[in-house]
Amino acid sequence: MNTSHYIGGRWVEGQGSDCINVNEPALGLPFAELMAASVAQVDQAVNAARQALTTWKRVSSQARAAYLRGFAEQLGQRREELIALQMRNNGKPRHEAEIDLDDAIATFAYYADLTEQLPSKNREVPLAAPGFTARTRLEPVGVVGLIVPWNFPLVTSAWKLAPALAAGCTVVLKPSEVTPLIELAYGQIADSLGLPAGVLNIVNGKAETGAALSSHNGLDKLSFTGSNSVGSLVMRSASAQCRPVTLELGGKSAIVVFDDCDPDQAVQWIVAGITWNAGQMCSATSRLLVQEGIADTLLPRLQAALQKLRVGNPLAEDVDMGPLTSQAQWLKVASYFATAREEGLHCLAGGQALDREGWFVSPTLYTDVPKDSRLWSEEIFGPVLCARRFATEEQAIAEANDSRFGLVATVCCADLARAERVADALEVGHVWINSIQAVFVETSWGGTKGSGIGRELGPWGLSAYQSVKHVTRCLG
Repeated sequence: MNTSHYIGGRWVEGQGSDCINVNEPALGLPFAELMAASVAQVDQAVNAARQALTTWKRVSSQARAAYLRGFAEQLGQRREELIALQMRNNGKPRHEAEIDLDDAIATFAYYADLTEQLPSKNREVPLAAPGFTARTRLEPVGVVGLIVPWNFPLVTSAWKLAPALAAGCTVVLKPSEVTPLIELAYGQIADSLGLPAGVLNIVNGKAETGAALSSHNGLDKLSFTGSNSVGSLVMRSASAQCRPVTLELGGKSAIVVFDDCDPDQAVQWIVAGITWNAGQMCSATSRLLVQEGIADTLLPRLQAALQKLRVGNPLAEDVDMGPLTSQAQWLKVASYFATAREEGLHCLAGGQALDREGWFVSPTLYTDVPKDSRLWSEEIFGPVLCARRFATEEQAIAEANDSRFGLVATVCCADLARAERVADALEVGHVWINSIQAVFVETSWGGTKGSGIGRELGPWGLSAYQSVKHVTRCLG
């Protein structure tokens, strides 16, 4: 594929030094390649966005909403093509790939509706002091860089792209080099809709491309989703420019199961929280806190459920969990299995990389994991669950909060008053009670502590791309 970059309304060939191999993780083999964008091409993309900003930010909210609705509609028209690519390049089973696409469509549709409902740019501000008037204006932040990860391509880009365009910003999007193809659909849709040139730019590449974008002095804001190690570099670049950032980073989230919960239902929630997308989620509930009164009943059922999961090529029928998306991630998870053996952890299920074609690992459960274990505290980004027992509600809250991360948590409890009380006490950005990880575009996404800065989705996602201006006038 030679035209893998969309700059200033034109498809161009990559001029960088990096060749990107696009792999099919179920086979462990490449199926496409492309040349990365050069530093000069990143500069061209930012300049194109800057030139387009003057006109785009003056486009009416109704017109911007029409473009967003067009993105939603055309994603739906490309449904089978995009689902197939998500399955092939990410290794997602079909039911997961379908939900990803539906999520992206819902995001564009939501922000189209929200944009149409935006109040007038000028809102009067009541003042206590006489002789003055004041008004509020909500304006676009400007040119924004969007750097998205490989675990939920199409989805995380929609979470950023839709509100940025809704606010009147112009954007430069950099997909992950692991999954560089699917986001190109956004450029194709922009062409089809007649989106003004330069409003959306897409540059593919590896670290050099990402660094060129995150450090570019032509950006007014940068939004990044990915690892904490790269996020700290992005934040460092932003600090040099005194530029605002949104960071959605890692997690080591807890799922708390109280002894009044139905054990079979709890097992379903636990399995979904650790094996969806083969555990490659910042929100994976990888720390299981189970109350002593239910532990001996729940853990054997959880062991059996994990062992029954059908792990295989997502193109085959009746697959519950696919492969890890990259060889690097497969090697990383395998290294944690080795660490678990070195630490002498008790493995109740899995604990090994599978000896087969592709990058597969077994769904894994370690029990009675000590708090000083690396597996208890570090984000693994794979289907690896660590369990500990607790006695009291206070102990469960303390252990759940004892983490440098604070993204999400799940509470499983029949006593709803207690469930709500625990949810309120957890130091995270989102809590599910007696549920799978259902994410709705109307609610916010983001975390506390080391899990990031800012929020995406809902009206908070839109405000992240808006600047507040006040105009005060003396009447004298």
